[in-house]
Amino acid sequence: MADWKQISGALVRISAGSRTNVWGVNAAGNIYRYTNNDASPWVQIPGALTDIGAAADGTVWGVNSAGNIYRYTGDQESGHWKQISGGLVRISAGSRTNVWGVNAAGNIYRYTNNDANPWVQIPGALTDIGAAADGTVWGVNSAGNIYRYTGDQESGHWKQISGGLKAISAGSRTSVWGANAGGNIYRYTNNDASPWVQIPGALTDVGAGVDGTVWGVNSAGNIYRYTGDLPG
Repeated sequence: MADWKQISGALVRISAGSRTNVWGVNAAGNIYRYTNNDASPWVQIPGALTDIGAAADGTVWGVNSAGNIYRYTGDQESGHWKQISGGLVRISAGSRTNVWGVNAAGNIYRYTNNDANPWVQIPGALTDIGAAADGTVWGVNSAGNIYRYTGDQESGHWKQISGGLKAISAGSRTSVWGANAGGNIYRYTNNDASPWVQIPGALTDVGAGVDGTVWGVNSAGNIYRYTGDLPG
C-alpha cells in the first residue's frame, strides 16, 4: 500500500473529520482518538462503541452494540457521552448540524438538532452512510448500490450512482471514498458518468475528512493514513 502509511494500533471502524479529529473503535468496542502524534498515536476515551462519526468541527457521535446513540460532550482529557434517544447501527457526523444514521432494519435518520425529538426518518434504505460538513450525504445499501442524497429538508431523494460499495465516507462534495466487499478502495471522481477511480490498497472501512484527510482500516485491523496525491 504505497500510498498509505501504516499507523500503529488496531481498529475496526474509523472516522476522520479532519487532520486533527480522527476517531476509531476496535473489535472490543474500545474508543480511541488520534493524538496527532504518530509516535504515540492513540488515546483511549472512556466508553464502548461499535461505530463512530467524527466531524471537522469537533463533533463526535457513536453507537454501541445495543444500538444506543451517544454524543460526545467531553473535553480533551476526559470522556463524557450523552445518550440521545433512538436506535442506530451506523452513524456519521459531518458537522454539529449534519448527523445521519441507519438502524438495523436499514431505515435512515437525520438528526433534527433537537435532543427532545432528535430524529426524522428519511425515505430509503441503507446499510452505511457518510455525511459531510457541507451537507453532502452518500449511502450504500445491502446490495452494494451507491446513492447520493439530493433531497431538501423535508423530503428524501436519492440518486443512484453506478458502482458497488460496502462502506462509504463523505468529507465534502468532492471528497467521497469507499470500499467494496472485496476490500478494494475507490475515490469519487466528481463525474457521475465515470464516478470512481480505484486507489491501490485494501480496506474494510474508510474515513474521509473535509480537508482531504483520508484514513482506513483493513480486515486485520491495521490502520492507515492516506499519503497519496489528491487532485486539486
